[in-house]
Amino acid sequence: MISSRKRSTRRFTTLAAKDTSGKLRFGLIGAGAIAQTYIQAFEHCSAARLVAVADLRIEAAQRIAERMRCRSYDRIERMIAGGEIDAAIVCTPPITHPEICIRLMEAKLHVICEKPFSIDLDGANRMLEISRRTGMKLTMASKFRYVEDVIRAKSIIASGVLGELVLFENEFVHRVDMTARWNSRREISGGGVIIDNGAHSVDLMHYFLGPLSEIQAVEGRRAQGLQVEETACLLARSVSGVICKVDLSWGLCRQHDSFLNIYGTRGAVSIGWKKSVRRDFAHQEWIRFGSGYNKVQAFRSQIENFARAVRGQEPLLITADDAVASVRTIGLAYESLRQNQWVKITNAFSPGQNSERDPSRNTVPRNPYEVLQ
Repeated sequence: MISSRKRSTRRFTTLAAKDTSGKLRFGLIGAGAIAQTYIQAFEHCSAARLVAVADLRIEAAQRIAERMRCRSYDRIERMIAGGEIDAAIVCTPPITHPEICIRLMEAKLHVICEKPFSIDLDGANRMLEISRRTGMKLTMASKFRYVEDVIRAKSIIASGVLGELVLFENEFVHRVDMTARWNSRREISGGGVIIDNGAHSVDLMHYFLGPLSEIQAVEGRRAQGLQVEETACLLARSVSGVICKVDLSWGLCRQHDSFLNIYGTRGAVSIGWKKSVRRDFAHQEWIRFGSGYNKVQAFRSQIENFARAVRGQEPLLITADDAVASVRTIGLAYESLRQNQWVKITNAFSPGQNSERDPSRNTVPRNPYEVLQ
């Protein structure tokens, strides 16, 4: 979390006084683990560049600044006052997201906010309200929607070759020690594996299926003794009738070749870590259509989509409305966990159906049933 100090340190490295590259200039807020992937992504970006980084731990910010030849700050206010950025990426713990994002947008800066977007719906709605009032672009960083194979799978589904969709299966299961990480502190993260890894799962469900009608969450054993859930299963049903099953865990060693499988009446797609395949049920063989998950590519595509959206060159793949829908669904998953029953998802925004989407553009519709019907 970035906060004020009586005395602030700012370090300068080589940076042109005026950017003549035509790239959108970004500031990075938070120099932790996720920031390291953003650094790699910026090294290959054609539409954006990193010009500043801020972190309460000035030494961490300086290390990134040295590598990226940009400026470092220990206070957001000084970064904003520097006037060299057009947009910012917020990589701080979730409890801080609304305050920081609102401050940035009120300073007329566009914002990419890491998932989970907010720990509660009130914070998410306040962020959305400020984005609309200021006219600043706001998106939730959810890397899997930008994986090339995920986008290819969406195109395959939109073509109708799988028939009507029946089943959506997703798993993010990996054993990792969470006992000393802020992600497992409810007062900072808002919950456990459901709000952390599950934010990706919910965004993928929205991306492929559109709005959901109901959800149920079931918790497993807390083997690490955490105060939050570390293993959980989400069951959901889309408005279009697709059944969804999601497995989430920080405590299991299970690792399948694929993390997402979608089945229709005539075929299936399987998106994997190292390759992705599709199958027509009329034939036995699986046909490869992609090389799997590439984290840096996904981050780079996310940054470049945002930069081009700011320039008015293409719509955002994940809008602020999509982000709020994700927070709403995660909140209802926790409500289901407390009640130990299915919970209806009512009065929910339909992800992807907003002014950001321009039907005249050659883009894949978010809801595959728009082309299947």
